[in-house]
Amino acid sequence: MQATIVSAAEVPAIVGTPFCGGFLAGFFQSEGKKFAIVTAPKDEGEKQNGQWNDSCSIVNGALSFFDGMENTQAMSEAGSNLAQWALGLNIGGYNDWHIPAQDVLEIIYRNLKPTTDENWCYARSGINLSAIEPTRPYTQTFPLQTVVDAFKQGGAEAFEQTIYWTSTQHVAASASAWTQGFDYGGQGSYSEFSKFSARAVRILEIQ
Repeated sequence: MQATIVSAAEVPAIVGTPFCGGFLAGFFQSEGKKFAIVTAPKDEGEKQNGQWNDSCSIVNGALSFFDGMENTQAMSEAGSNLAQWALGLNIGGYNDWHIPAQDVLEIIYRNLKPTTDENWCYARSGINLSAIEPTRPYTQTFPLQTVVDAFKQGGAEAFEQTIYWTSTQHVAASASAWTQGFDYGGQGSYSEFSKFSARAVRILEIQ
């Protein structure tokens, strides 16, 4: 996984802080390395009613749970308009935006949940092996609503109470891809033809 490198001293301590073209949304680990997640500003980096792809075939290279750039590039090569939109963004002078992988978007929900609604406790929703401390399934009362005012329901940067695409295709269902709900937190898979929202991210390697 390739990502822009930043020093630990450059990274804010508080989630929701403006950072590197967007807002710090959390952290994850992969292959012994630590990464920071930057979510794009809503007005520049969110798209609604986007299709993951218009093909029912497996998109080779779009199966990672943590490498969203790799997934998004594979999607783009397969003809995904949604992926091409994300890769074409230039926000804050940065052009490495992409659709987040499944584990990355889960961490964003965990940290920037917009509502006080109870979480949907179903199947694997909340299990995340890429989190700095691997997490267990959600409970009805955890995660809590974010403490960052701009990301609370009605705030300028808040995620909508709807389903968002990840860039991770379902390995056992070639016509489906994983999603993260920002209404009740449910993780599921839907047909690539479905229309959902997407919020672009950047990933920075911390050294």
